[in-house]
Amino acid sequence: MFGGHTAVPSNSPHLRKSGSRPVVFDFGEPINSSEENLLNTESDEMKGVTTPLSSAVTMPSPLLLWRFKVLLFFVWGFICCKISWESVMRMSVDLRDLFLYEAFLYYNPLLLVTMAVWLWGTNLFVFSLSPVNYAKIFDLDQYHLTHKEIWKCATWMTIIVPTSMTAYLYLYSHGEVSLAASQPVLLYTGVAMILIFPFDIFYLSSRYFLLRTLWRILFPFQAITFADFFLADILTSMSKVFSDLERSTCRMVHRQVATIAWFEADSVCGSHSIAIPIVLVLPYLFRLFQCLRQYKDTKEKTSLLNALKYSTAVPVIFLSALKYHVFPEKWVNIYRPLWLVSSVVNSLYSFYWDLTRDWDLSSFTRIFKFNKPHILSHLVHGRKWVFVWVITSNLILRCTWTYKLSAHLRHNYITLFTITALEILRRFQWVYFRVEKEWIKMTNHQQNAGIPMHEIPNEEEKLLNSNDHRV
Repeated sequence: MFGGHTAVPSNSPHLRKSGSRPVVFDFGEPINSSEENLLNTESDEMKGVTTPLSSAVTMPSPLLLWRFKVLLFFVWGFICCKISWESVMRMSVDLRDLFLYEAFLYYNPLLLVTMAVWLWGTNLFVFSLSPVNYAKIFDLDQYHLTHKEIWKCATWMTIIVPTSMTAYLYLYSHGEVSLAASQPVLLYTGVAMILIFPFDIFYLSSRYFLLRTLWRILFPFQAITFADFFLADILTSMSKVFSDLERSTCRMVHRQVATIAWFEADSVCGSHSIAIPIVLVLPYLFRLFQCLRQYKDTKEKTSLLNALKYSTAVPVIFLSALKYHVFPEKWVNIYRPLWLVSSVVNSLYSFYWDLTRDWDLSSFTRIFKFNKPHILSHLVHGRKWVFVWVITSNLILRCTWTYKLSAHLRHNYITLFTITALEILRRFQWVYFRVEKEWIKMTNHQQNAGIPMHEIPNEEEKLLNSNDHRV
């Protein structure tokens, strides 16, 4: 007798086997089959073993869980918008615009980066449906992030960045200046720590690949790979993002957070700082150096012409910045006309290069040719409006991007934020055709050389194979 239960000998005719365990009787009465099954189910659940019956009862359906998450996301978004609006309305009318400009200065760079991550996930989703093997093009290992994991990262960024911005607006408008100032500092510090975290969590191999590629862009001492100049091209479209990051970091270092930024135009982190045009031009200089390195390796004159294209952005940026450092008469009569001419040259040269070199118009009819019948294939494959839309939008946004590179126009922060977002959209539209061209080039080269294209598993197979290895 132990705890009111008696064990039956193994040779008992009333024994009900359950694995290797003896059946237990309560006060000498046998347990029937239904009671035994219930007992085994409860025992398995206590041990962490899930039976079909228990999983059907306790596990919610994936669709229901997804709907619940979407509902929470919209509720969170509504709460953030409501708190932010009430916080802005608390400010006086005279200071409201300056207050919003201060908030935009710290948060618009990370909001735009979040948008870029969403768009990159969309690029990978489309490539996963098409014959384009982007993993082979970028020389990625089998554990690279899929579009689902990219979107998961973008979702967390979409939650964290606006939440920090809402806290900043609320605390600042309620007079908690020190707490408000800590919000962007904590956010920037957290992002930096996640990127450089050396342990095998948060997709270590993917973070290492990104940081290694950025290092190769900063110091192009090795042969330039497709991933190197592809990422460098994307960085040129985010030059204003880096300019705002530099200015925000400068204000954090000098403890100028949660102050009216426009009142400090002549300070070390002010809008007239020489650091702004320098940071704006850096992505173009990095890409220019890559082209020169490619010419050194290949002796192709096309690389020199490409370097010339990136060099045309330099006068656009520095002629614009001269407005703050020369007399107004000189700016109006000399430097502004030169700035306009250089802007036109840069826009048209870049537009011409996109169509003839980066894209190659022959790829327009193949980029959206999916492996399986898909609604997108019927909407865009071989349609004339694809040509019209891509060419027209690229030309218009190439011209408006010149506006964004102009330092003397930076105070129109809402307009500039919109133009930057449109430029990022244009760049990730450019991605489809640029990657497609590279895939066609790689395929033709290996076919001409008699080398068979080795098949790489599709996204679903890669996800299943690497699920146990990814943290």
